[in-house]
This record gives sequence, C-alpha cells and structure tokens, in this order.
Amino acid sequence: MEVLYFQTNSLIQETQQCFQQLSSVRVDSVAVEADIQTKLATVNANCDRLDVLLYKVPVAQRQNAKMRIDQLKYDVRHLQAALKLYQDKKARKEMELAERESLLNKRFTANSETSIDIDYSLQHHNSMQNAHRGVDEMLWTGSNILDGLRNQRETLKGAKKRILDVGNTLGLSNQTMKMIERRLAEDKYVMVGGMIVTLLIIVLVIYFFVF
Repeated sequence: MEVLYFQTNSLIQETQQCFQQLSSVRVDSVAVEADIQTKLATVNANCDRLDVLLYKVPVAQRQNAKMRIDQLKYDVRHLQAALKLYQDKKARKEMELAERESLLNKRFTANSETSIDIDYSLQHHNSMQNAHRGVDEMLWTGSNILDGLRNQRETLKGAKKRILDVGNTLGLSNQTMKMIERRLAEDKYVMVGGMIVTLLIIVLVIYFFVF
C-alpha cells in the first residue's frame, strides 16, 4: 500500500507540473492536456485500489492511512476542476475566434432578409425621429410655460411693490391727518383762551375807566 500511495502522490505532483506547462506557448497544449487526463485517470484508479487496501492495514494505523488517501482524493478533485476550467476557457476562446472569423468572411448579399432588416431599421429610425420631435415640442411648450410663469411673477412683484407704496403713503396720510386734527384742537383751545382773556381785559378796562 505504501508503494502505491507514493506512486499516486508522485503522479499528482507531475500533473501539477503539467498544468504549469499549459501556460507556456512553446509546448503542445493538446499533448499536455492529454497527458494530464491520463495521469488523472491513473490517480483515480489508484485511489480506488487504496480504498480496498485500506482494510488490510492494521486498525491502529487505519485512521492515519485513511486521512492520507482522502488527501489524495482531494488533490485529484482539485486538479480535475482545474482541467475542466481550462477546457471551458479554451472552448470559449475557440468559439469566439470562430465567430470572429465567420463575421470577417461573411459576404452580405441583397436578399429578402436583408430588405426586411433595412425596412425595420428605417422604421425604427423614423420612430426615433418622431420621438425626438415630440420631446422637442414638449421642451418648447415647457419653456413657454416657464416664461409665462416668470412674467407673471414679475407682474406680481410689481403689484406687490405698488401695494406696499400705497400702504406706506396711506400710513403717512393718516399720520398727517392726526397731526392736523391735533393742531386744530390746539388752535381751538388757544382761540377760546384768547377770547376769555380779551373779555377779561375789556371788563377790567370798563371797570377802571368807566366807574
């Protein structure tokens, strides 16, 4: 069992080195890929044999041996996943290259399908122009509405200013009227007082000079 284990572990290390070779442009990637697949198949077969031989190991050593075999299985699964990832990436790249080559070599001819595509493109272009025209009209209408609102705002501001001016003028007029009324009252009191004083003077003059 120990010999088979070390052989399998050595195969895993060799497979890891093969993956490093895949990134080099100087090697035949197809041959390296085939070599990896062969090694992985051998490792899987060896793991199956190790599972059988595990039951022949003494019980005291069986747990440790099982852990070593599980590690081999984990490593081989990791390598298989890496190989599948490489193959998928390679297939995707080849498909992209094939599609690019097909587009470069494709000859466009005037047929019914092309005519339908052109008609659809023209219809789509006309629809887009109509949509742009509608948007322009909406923007123009919105601009006119904003101008009208702006003019109304200026008018309201002017009216507000005039109302404030009239209010201020009315405030000054009321104050002036109050001052006039106060002055009239004072003049009335002065006139009455003057009349009383004049009457007293007349009475005194008559009293002293006549009597």
